[in-house]
Amino acid sequence: FPEVVYAEGKSIEALEKIFGRLTSHGVDVFATRMSAEKAEVLAEKFPEGRYNPIARTFRIEQAQGASDKTARGIVCVVTAGTSDLPVAEEARETALWTGAEVRFVQDVGVAGPHRLRANLDKIQGSDAVVVCAGMEGALPSVVGGFVDCPVIAVPTSVGYGAAFGGLAALLGMLNSCASNVVVVNIDAGFKGGYVAGLIAKRAAERLTACE
Repeated sequence: FPEVVYAEGKSIEALEKIFGRLTSHGVDVFATRMSAEKAEVLAEKFPEGRYNPIARTFRIEQAQGASDKTARGIVCVVTAGTSDLPVAEEARETALWTGAEVRFVQDVGVAGPHRLRANLDKIQGSDAVVVCAGMEGALPSVVGGFVDCPVIAVPTSVGYGAAFGGLAALLGMLNSCASNVVVVNIDAGFKGGYVAGLIAKRAAERLTACE
């Protein structure tokens, strides 16, 4: 996939220059951690761009860009609670940018396990699952027990004092007894979505090659 732009800390002028260079080569533009103020200005320069204010992502899709592919694969993004939505949206937008078909399941944390069971049909059958959770970070282990694919756990900084800004969730996920669970950094929705997209792409390519 093309290089992704980390917008935080970059000036509007720098972003405009980077976007211009990428689009001039027919490459999809995907930027993360984009403020609404920067997005508003850049949207005037690149009206074809699309900003997701929850994910804080900005995307310009080209005709022959990263998303132009026949082999897609399936990624499912799962959130424990609504508070995890910004991180999950970043993961979802990233997976979409990689060209994956993305399923989205919200608010199925361990406080309401019946909601997870009710959505298992959407989760199972995916090539990779991204699970975003804060607090004690238990959800990825639970999901891992229900699926036969990689589960990418994304700890979020959601929680009360002893959650330590996501550290408790991170440590809990690192100690998961579900063998198919791997972990990325705190609030790293982009990293979870990117890795899931790679897995889905490879799975789809192998399936196509066998047909």
